[in-house]
Formats: sequence, C-alpha cells, structure tokens
Amino acid sequence: MIDKNEHEQGLLSRRSFMKGALAVAALVPTGALLSACASPQDGAASSSASSMVEESSSSSVAEPSSSSTAEEAEGTATAAGPVLVAYYSATGNTRAVAEAIAAHLDADVFEITPVDPYTEEDLGYTSDDSRASRERDDPNRSVELVQTSPEGFDSYRTVFVGYPIWWDEAAWVVDGFVTGNDFTGKTVIPFCTSGSSPIGTSGQDLAALAGTGEWLEGARFPESAAASEVEAWVDSLGL
Repeated sequence: MIDKNEHEQGLLSRRSFMKGALAVAALVPTGALLSACASPQDGAASSSASSMVEESSSSSVAEPSSSSTAEEAEGTATAAGPVLVAYYSATGNTRAVAEAIAAHLDADVFEITPVDPYTEEDLGYTSDDSRASRERDDPNRSVELVQTSPEGFDSYRTVFVGYPIWWDEAAWVVDGFVTGNDFTGKTVIPFCTSGSSPIGTSGQDLAALAGTGEWLEGARFPESAAASEVEAWVDSLGL
C-alpha cells in the first residue's frame, strides 16, 4: 500500500571520539590506558489501510573525524566484503535509510532509477486510474530502469536492497534490478520503509525472482526512522 505520511528527517552519521589517559610515577613501572568508542524528493505518496508505503529526504553524512573511527569503518566493510546498498525511493524515506546504512558500513550506494519517474499523481492510491494502480493490476508490468547494474557489481560480496512497500509488496521498480543481476556468491539483505505495513514476504518474493544469492531476513523501518535504529539493525547482522 502507498503511505502518505512522508516526513523529512535527516539521518545522522556516526561520530567518533577517543579518550586516553597516561599516568607516570617516579621509580615505578609506567602504565598506559587507552580506550576508544565509535557510534552512524522524490515524489509523494499516501497512507491508509490499503495504501502504498514510503518515505523522507536524506541528510548529509559527516566523514569520520578520527583515525580510529576510519580504521573501524574499514574493518567493518572488510569483514562483510565489499558492500553495496542499492535502493529505490519514491518519496525519500528509503533513500534516508539507505544512506544511513552506507555511512555506517562505508559502503557504496546505487540508486535504482526508473526511466519514467513516478509523480505524486502516479502514486495516487485512491485512484484506480493512477499509474501505480494500473501497474499493480497488470501481471505483465515492467518498469524500465536508467541502469540495471552499477559498475563493478561482481566485486560486491554483500548487497542491501531497499524499497518502499506498495500494496503489501516490494515496489516493483526494484524487480528489474533483482532479475537483471547475478547474486551468486553474495549475501543479500532486503530492507523496506512503510507507514505501517510490515515487510511481509517481500524479501522472499524478491529472492524467488532473483533465483541466486543467499538472502537474509529483512527489516522494515518507519517513515522517519532514527539513525540509531538503522545502525542497531546493521550491527545485529554481524557482518
């Protein structure tokens, strides 16, 4: 379903800091203690029990401010292998979550873009004649993409795939990306945004379309998800 409660919310990137203390006493061995911690429009849409889902505008992401944080980010990306965050965002919410994931993992980002972008009118869930409504009922629907694969797709070992929920399924704009790439040897992690609808079987349905890759269970985020919520989920994946 298409949700209309779209809000702009900046998602913050990780900030890092390092604290160290060194105490030296005469005629006794020298001790040192060092500790470090590091913590990561589109168009418009509508909402109701039968609506499509989505989204808020993205925020700028600060670069890591210390060498320890940069090393930690590099270690995370290395542990997961090269990471790609691919997403389609109709109104901005999915983009914001995607950028938060990418910032947290120092990952690359690929926006899945339709050749013919969806307008607010196209997303009108109350009109049976809107573009999205017609496509929903068309078993042969197909959305042409500006680009199906990012450069170097074969090199990515972990791929996040993000989308809004439309009528309880993944926005079909991502279908072309999923069917147009070979996910063999890759870990694929779906995520979605919605006003109220759960992720449901959308990730499993995309996995079936892809036919390749190891697809993990995905996660759903609300229309204005906090950066900390996104980061906590990413950390729970153990990449």
